[in-house]
Amino acid sequence: MDLPSAHADTPYGNSLSVSGVWRLAGGGWEMGGVLEGLKVVELGDGLSVAQVGNVFADFGAEVITIEPPLGIALRKEPGYLFMGRGKKSVVLDCHVPQQAEQALKLMSQADVVVTSVRHKTLQAWGLDPKSVQSVNPKAVIAIVTGWGLEGPLADVKGHESLVMATVGANSVNQRLTLAPGPNFITVPFAAWSASQTLLHGIFAALRERESSGLGQIVDASLAHSLGAQDPWGQANAVLTQRFPEAFTASAPVAADGSPNSSYTYKLLVAITSDGHWLQFSQVQPRLFRDFMLACGLGWMYEDPKWSEFVTMGTDTVMLPPSADAAMKMEFWDLLIDIVKGKTLKEWQEIFDEWPNVFAEVFRRGTELLRHPQMEVEGQLITIKDRRHGDVLMPGPLIRMSRTPAQLGADAPHLDEHGDEFRARADGLALEHTVVPSTVPNDLPLKGVTIMELGTYYAAPHGSTMLTDLGARVIKIEPIEGDPMRTAQAFPEAGGMKVLQGKESLCLNLGSPEAREILTKVIPLVDIVMCSFRMGVAERLGVTAEDLIKLNPNLMYLDCPGFGILPPYGGRPAFAPTIAAGSGIAMRNVGSQIPEGVPIDNDAIRLMTVQASSGGVGGSAQPDGIASFAVGSALAMAAYLQARGVPGQSLLTTMLQSCGHCLGEMMVEFEGRWEPSSTDDEVLGLNALVRLYETSDGWVSLAAPSNTDWRKLSLALAPFDDLAGESRFENSSLRAEHDELLVERLCVIFKQQSAAAWQKQLLAADVGCLECVQAGPETIYVGALAEEHGWLATVEHPMIGAYPRLGPYAGFSRSRAVATVGGTKGQHTRAILEETGFEEAEITDYAERGIVAFS
Repeated sequence: MDLPSAHADTPYGNSLSVSGVWRLAGGGWEMGGVLEGLKVVELGDGLSVAQVGNVFADFGAEVITIEPPLGIALRKEPGYLFMGRGKKSVVLDCHVPQQAEQALKLMSQADVVVTSVRHKTLQAWGLDPKSVQSVNPKAVIAIVTGWGLEGPLADVKGHESLVMATVGANSVNQRLTLAPGPNFITVPFAAWSASQTLLHGIFAALRERESSGLGQIVDASLAHSLGAQDPWGQANAVLTQRFPEAFTASAPVAADGSPNSSYTYKLLVAITSDGHWLQFSQVQPRLFRDFMLACGLGWMYEDPKWSEFVTMGTDTVMLPPSADAAMKMEFWDLLIDIVKGKTLKEWQEIFDEWPNVFAEVFRRGTELLRHPQMEVEGQLITIKDRRHGDVLMPGPLIRMSRTPAQLGADAPHLDEHGDEFRARADGLALEHTVVPSTVPNDLPLKGVTIMELGTYYAAPHGSTMLTDLGARVIKIEPIEGDPMRTAQAFPEAGGMKVLQGKESLCLNLGSPEAREILTKVIPLVDIVMCSFRMGVAERLGVTAEDLIKLNPNLMYLDCPGFGILPPYGGRPAFAPTIAAGSGIAMRNVGSQIPEGVPIDNDAIRLMTVQASSGGVGGSAQPDGIASFAVGSALAMAAYLQARGVPGQSLLTTMLQSCGHCLGEMMVEFEGRWEPSSTDDEVLGLNALVRLYETSDGWVSLAAPSNTDWRKLSLALAPFDDLAGESRFENSSLRAEHDELLVERLCVIFKQQSAAAWQKQLLAADVGCLECVQAGPETIYVGALAEEHGWLATVEHPMIGAYPRLGPYAGFSRSRAVATVGGTKGQHTRAILEETGFEEAEITDYAERGIVAFS
């Protein structure tokens, strides 16, 4: 195994490669992996299952993948070499009772079972959760579904593309192309959301098992979990309904093509003279002013024509209706021309001169694996695969300083360990156990306290999700409040979601007295989450080294955008920045944005909209991707603490999280084949996973397997004899004649309405759902969410009662609660009193601006 050369210099320990295993040099923990001893069984084709198992395998757990005779579908993607690393494979055809029993016997010895198989199929095989619990009451059984265990879509196959259709994601992303109608979303946002939700729940359940001795069922759905990625759209939808006269939602771009939002300028997308698309990241007013100065536009703040306009653009979110459309377009053109007037190298020199000014290059394909920050942070690894040679891929999702990941083993061949595990199963006798009727049912993370040092969404929402599971989160908030509170036009709308369940301690971290206060708060804390840019924690005296001295058992998670080292560690990172740098935006856009400089600014503006839509849609974006990884790291840290693992530093980054989300394709090796990608029209991966226009709208079809094809061709027989067409006889021939099959299906689907196709094909057990035209922000607080039990009503101190998405992870035994946010400084006094400060001291701190109350 080859470690990146920069790895030895990272702050996460001087690690050595010993027989393919990372071990801490110079003493300390000597385990082969911090999760060594845990047994995990995977069952099912879902990408979420593989992503969950990937984390466990990386940290030393034995992960057994039960595969059908032809293997799991993920094997067809080059990224299987990444997602399958360190796992073991056994083929068991669970349709055969004897082999299903062998699977059950393997599960009887597991600590964790992860499955995406539908419940009715598991019941038919005798592998449903109750059957597994009866032979293994200590197992945590994790189930991932499309829409949940109950509700009208509970029995529908949980394909990613079907989920995206039902929540409006295809429609809201229709700006990926210039053609009317919805677009296909290639990045597996929903699968990633569900996998991380399961990890939150699994680690919480394992932690609870340390005291109760019992396992339980944890469930998560792709659709519900995906809703966590939207930072403020759902809040805006609720507030628009609540206060229709006071709050009017506006599209980012007006009908005349001019921007309504200042983010068009603050998050400028433009192209350099040598053909590199750039995503700028100057959201905060001080950052945008530096950007203007770096562009030589500082004079505009004093110019009679421009001063009012550029001040509005700097200091507000939405440009007022009175803003002149011609000026908006002129300013946009000016910025495009300035960017186009320099090469990438010249812009990088400007970025070096101006630390608050930065733009990330839009990367394509696997270019993330060549990102300089990934190399410097030691977040890449080369594993020697027995068939394909050296394979470059992302390192572990979570970096740990004292108990680092165990990497080195390549992905298994199909049934490589079959003889071993079939023999193991045959040697076991199933013993059925009755689970006690009276069992603990408290919050699974009760007793865990997290201190949050960070703002905005990408990292803080990771701890937010754990408040629903019982974690106490003390948010160290700036005196003026987290900028998320004012990120939207309506007061508090931006922060309603990310501040749920948190206790706000408003503290001036830059003051000398802050150290005294933190010295008393830190002993209350189990985990610290810090998302500051490089150098900020050092300047404030709140690094891992600083705080672990005060509490040796502390787990300290750094979770910045790029990392904690140069060259990018000090750069501002927002969702669009990481969407560009990770390749997410271009993965969704496909071939719509060709290489080269467009002919004029009108063409640039059109491609700007496409690039932005590819990276930051209304339903998902890198802030959400990163927040899920942060939640997984925090939940894992809480579990490890319960096992007595020593305090240490951890690291996740937005960039690495996106690399894992793109795991199906994020590998490089000689002879690499192309991953499944969208077609030129951005309508699907192939004829059988695609969007189709109907007589009155659009549907999403997902029928990728041979079984699906047989059911589909039979259901469509009254319209076309697809089953009798020799060119579609098997999967290889269908792939060879994919364009022809698309043509035939296009003709068929236009003959009925979307609702009729959904009803007819679902009755045939074929995945086909109508593409909903509404935006995800309204769907997630509307009928679909109500029908599937996702919503909970909470009472906000300023907003009043409103519906929010309830806890994303469900538990069969433990409780989860829907928490609510508060006002800035609402808990300052109570926390200071809890830590021993007297009233006179608290009053003095407040008068001197050291702390603040609501």
